[in-house]
Amino acid sequence: MAELLRPRSGRVLAGVCVAIANRFDMSVAVVRALMVFAVLLFGLGIWLYVILWLLIPLGRT
Repeated sequence: MAELLRPRSGRVLAGVCVAIANRFDMSVAVVRALMVFAVLLFGLGIWLYVILWLLIPLGRT
């Protein structure tokens, strides 16, 4: 498994979904779809995204 770092490229907003997908060797599209589902269904996805944005460090490259 890769290190949990937000990339500087290939991201849409902050790179949280890309970081999670890279860490767990998943498709970025699946992680993004799950995040959209969490936002639409529960509304907690927004808070989760912001918290992860603050906690996951930015990668060097």
